[in-house]
Amino acid sequence: MKNAEIEEFYRRLAAANPDPKSELHYDSPYTLLVAVVLSAQATDSGVNKASGPLFKAADRPEKMLALGEARLKDYIKTIGLYNNKARNVLGLSRILLDEHGGRVPRDRDALEALPGVGRKTANVVLNVAFGEPTIAVDTHIFRLCNRTGLAPGKTPLEVEEGLLQKTRAKWKLNAHHWLILHGRHVCKARKPLCETCVVAGLCGYKAKTGA
Repeated sequence: MKNAEIEEFYRRLAAANPDPKSELHYDSPYTLLVAVVLSAQATDSGVNKASGPLFKAADRPEKMLALGEARLKDYIKTIGLYNNKARNVLGLSRILLDEHGGRVPRDRDALEALPGVGRKTANVVLNVAFGEPTIAVDTHIFRLCNRTGLAPGKTPLEVEEGLLQKTRAKWKLNAHHWLILHGRHVCKARKPLCETCVVAGLCGYKAKTGA
């Protein structure tokens, strides 16, 4: 995709959704971090159903630790991999208290040092909680970027690097949201909704459906 096409790609996504937001429910950097950790290999809607009651009981690291592993698991047992996720949430809560004064650090290395936090999760937290122009690449964005030709790559890191290079500064803050929402709701894995896609005319996907 050429630079002019990339510019128009983002312009159309921005026009369709001027103020994109995360579909995960949170009210602080800490609850965002926990929600993103819980969302691995799970749907945002499924996480929200579990995290609502959980965050009423424990919305800070000290409260999460006081909750304990058994009670935490009971709150998140409907989410996949909940045993590992419970241990990770308690582990990261302990580190936040011991090493960061109970606050979520605005630092990639410090974030990635937390249990259950990889590059994608760190990028989400840096972008959503702190307004950093990072672009997290999940399965939806990876598929969209390769399918459309926006930023093809063999690995999520390659796609991320391509996006950071090709995306102008004016779009970077919201790029993650526009792309993940478009990949989740329009450019779907099995049957993309090409007939209603606002960027179909710019897309390099040869097997367009209904377009």
